Amino acid sequence: MTRTLVVDLLGFTGGRGGTETYAREITGRLPALLPGTRLAALVSAPGAAEVRSFFPGDVEPVPAVGASPSSWAAGEVFRAERAARGLGATALWAPANFGPVRRGIPRAVTIHDLIYHQVPGAGRERLFRRVTAELMARSARTADAVIAVSHATGEEVRRRLGLPADRVHVVPNGTTPPPVPADRRTDATGRRLVLSTGNRMPHKNHVGLLEAVAVMPPASRPDVVITGGGTDDPLAADVHRLGLQDRVQLPGWVSGAELEELYRRADVYVCPSLLEGFGLPVLDALGRGCVVVANDIPVLREVGGDTVFYTDAEDPGALARTIDRALASADDETRRAAGRAWAGRFTWDAAAAGTAAVLDRLLDGRAGTGREEHRP
Repeated sequence: MTRTLVVDLLGFTGGRGGTETYAREITGRLPALLPGTRLAALVSAPGAAEVRSFFPGDVEPVPAVGASPSSWAAGEVFRAERAARGLGATALWAPANFGPVRRGIPRAVTIHDLIYHQVPGAGRERLFRRVTAELMARSARTADAVIAVSHATGEEVRRRLGLPADRVHVVPNGTTPPPVPADRRTDATGRRLVLSTGNRMPHKNHVGLLEAVAVMPPASRPDVVITGGGTDDPLAADVHRLGLQDRVQLPGWVSGAELEELYRRADVYVCPSLLEGFGLPVLDALGRGCVVVANDIPVLREVGGDTVFYTDAEDPGALARTIDRALASADDETRRAAGRAWAGRFTWDAAAAGTAAVLDRLLDGRAGTGREEHRP
């Protein structure tokens, strides 16, 4: 009998960043890893066209599910299980933190982070985060298998959600190598460039990076580019408050080609984040030959290994001194080569293979056996 794996992509819109990159990279490799298995995707009407562009199977829009988070959450609670049964699901996989919240079809869910549990927010945001955290917790607790994208996240899942160890499988993410290996491009004026990327959620701590640059002597401050943040970047007020208008650029979201060019120009990449589920930007920067500075937290040490400069990113003075040390090493080709080699150990092929091993057991009714623990 043909096995059918239904992939829950109800929240896929084409604009949700890392979790959608993960879904694209893993699902595209599943046909070769799960031969003879039929694949089908549950999607919202707004996300259907985007999913059809990459998904290697049937794509089924679920009625009344739109692009908003509330509509997506309602779809998970009230519609996903029924829709999966309608597709003849042998098993269901939710690759983006959320899935159905009751036991039913054998199910796996990938947990990328527990940010909503760790950062409560304030006001209306606090209520949204509390509801989101509860839905995530119920989805994980009622799943037959949970896939965590790092060992640090796996430990958080076990500790915060109280899941038994044999239901939590650690399968690290991969990274995408540069499309075309390119030589590093240095500024003709000799000015150093520090790059950072990401959204403006408070835990990303880009304000901490700006405060570190502000404590540097003006004559030795590097140029800084922080991508993300949209057209009305909330960091602009901090740039003005700290008097950094002549050093900091906030270009908003940039294209893939523009980001590759920034990596080529960057002397140092800084990840000042206080919380991460994996830390993919660290690997992306290392793989492109950047010297990297990262906040000293377990998950970023797991991802960066011995190739990264670690520091307390909540201390502007400490972060400033570490950036200075990293800039002094920016021309060290041995360090850059070591970073590229380390990043090369994290591949999407390996991530897909580890994920497929969990899903294969789920499809065969063996979800509680053969716990997956992968290290690069």
